[in-house]
Amino acid sequence: MNDFIFCSPTQFVFGHGANDKIGEMLAQREGFKRALLVYGQGSVVRTGTLDRVKKSLDAACIEYVEFGGVRPNPEVNDVRKGIEAVRENDIDFILPVGGGSTIDCAKAIGFGALHDGDVWDFFSGKAAVERCMPIVAVLTIPAAGSEASSSCVISNDELGLKKGTNGDAFRPVMAFMDPEVTFTLPAYQTAAGVTDMIAHICERFFSGVGDVPVTDNMACGVIRALMDAAPQVLENPEDYDARAAIMWASTLAHNDVLGLGRSTNPASRAGGWESHALEHELSAFDPKITHGAALAVIMPAWMRYVWREDPSRFLLFGMDVFGIEPIDDTDEAVEDAVTVIIDELQGFFASMGMPTKLGDFGLKPENIDAFLKTLEANKGSVFGGFKKLTMDDARAIYESAF
Repeated sequence: MNDFIFCSPTQFVFGHGANDKIGEMLAQREGFKRALLVYGQGSVVRTGTLDRVKKSLDAACIEYVEFGGVRPNPEVNDVRKGIEAVRENDIDFILPVGGGSTIDCAKAIGFGALHDGDVWDFFSGKAAVERCMPIVAVLTIPAAGSEASSSCVISNDELGLKKGTNGDAFRPVMAFMDPEVTFTLPAYQTAAGVTDMIAHICERFFSGVGDVPVTDNMACGVIRALMDAAPQVLENPEDYDARAAIMWASTLAHNDVLGLGRSTNPASRAGGWESHALEHELSAFDPKITHGAALAVIMPAWMRYVWREDPSRFLLFGMDVFGIEPIDDTDEAVEDAVTVIIDELQGFFASMGMPTKLGDFGLKPENIDAFLKTLEANKGSVFGGFKKLTMDDARAIYESAF
């Protein structure tokens, strides 16, 4: 097990009626008088979740300024407008109500508002996040794990880029999580969220570091729990226990606990995040592409390309998640087993209605040059942890995904 530094400052309020407790619990915190209420493009309004949050704030005499319309794959110009709203309205804390896009937008507003320069400085590498306004997340779409993570991803349409930054300073101080608000999520969105969670875990599991038994067992256990719960909610969207399992798995998948001991740098997140890097270029190219759905295609394609770098990791994954093992230790038997393991994983994604080819998004092989241009701008000419990938490797992975 490698050395690590881990910080998890988020207080979780989880369960039935959690969102009705927001005002009461925030009123107990010093300095939480006026919020920037950040939300997306309609679902929190249509389902009544936003009204419940407002009612709870009103009852506790906590003021708020509304900032709505955040899109999926949030764009930096929305962040800039949010920063202006913070500065013009004497805001104390940021209160996003939504999923990963809304929470990431709120995070960027929170640290951008305390920065003298442009907020894109943090995503272009010109600045590091050292401080942030308090973030209180109200989760409505479990997927990205932003409610407790140290990551924030923002798109820049002008540059055609989607970039992330990391820092403990913008982990939310509180997260309100009521599984009942996810009953109305469309099946596709639920499935894409589960896929994203599994990808978050796999990015850490296949980090290029050897076995870390405690962390590895926890990681595979959460994946198994997700694979048990997902079919249940797709059959019965109001299965509370299954929805609760998925919502909590969202947090565990990306708050870094499932990567502890796997990083070569004690202060860094484990893994090379190759699948996410490859996917981000797709949803930067077309923001309508759902991140988790695209990962359902990209991650298995990456796995098929790199598994020979360390077959033992894939065999451990296959045994602990699917109960699959090779019939003997010959190279042919190992290859057969790994092939089945990766096929099983992609088959699970497909069973939830996830796409299997990039063409399912309307993308074409001739788009690959555009993906590679922004990928290299984001990651450099060589990237990865499990296996170092060149742009030629990335091209081969993209091609295999069509």
